[in-house]
Amino acid sequence: MSAVRSGDRGKLGRRAESSGRRERKATETRVALFRAAMNLFVQRGFSNVTVGDITDAADVGKGTFFNYFPTKDHVLGVMAEIQIEKLSEAIQLANDPTVSVKTILHQLALRLTEEPGRSPEQARTIVSAFLASDVVRELLEVQMERGRRMAAELVWRGQKRGEIAASLRKSTVALQFQQTVMGTILLWSLHGTPSLARRIEDSFEYFWRSIAAPDQELRI
Repeated sequence: MSAVRSGDRGKLGRRAESSGRRERKATETRVALFRAAMNLFVQRGFSNVTVGDITDAADVGKGTFFNYFPTKDHVLGVMAEIQIEKLSEAIQLANDPTVSVKTILHQLALRLTEEPGRSPEQARTIVSAFLASDVVRELLEVQMERGRRMAAELVWRGQKRGEIAASLRKSTVALQFQQTVMGTILLWSLHGTPSLARRIEDSFEYFWRSIAAPDQELRI
């Protein structure tokens, strides 16, 4: 097979760069629509917002909206995508042997609260949409299952390093981690005090004590 000529390599590089720009633009547009929709859902309630309201708030046409989402319900799937990206970054961080799995899980718990925890009202809106819409519920269920598998990967790495009790099932610990984060957000959303960060700190400390290997329980 002949070598790729320098001119062809340049064309391939430009195509890859152009494709990367399009993907970044698409991601930015999806997130902008999600943010606009969430603001409206919080202000008016999920059922009282139309696609037209969302596109007006995001300053895009309806055609653009439907390029990315079949219905307004599907916009909330972006939140799950944002959370999955944070899990992916945590797994990448676990490749660094100098960073403890406890630290990675601790940071991840805090980061997973950022999106739903922008305000108690936003957290409640997400919960109400989850309960009201079959589409939203199905979207989140799929992504939550994916998230549990990714969290289980972190647990497995912690067990290999001797930080997490080897006798525990990684899938069970992953579910417990998910419940710790989501349950804390839900309870915080009812009153908004103390701060969500403070609640997560407390919840995570009890979670860690329940899974840590005996000689790791109190280590940072």
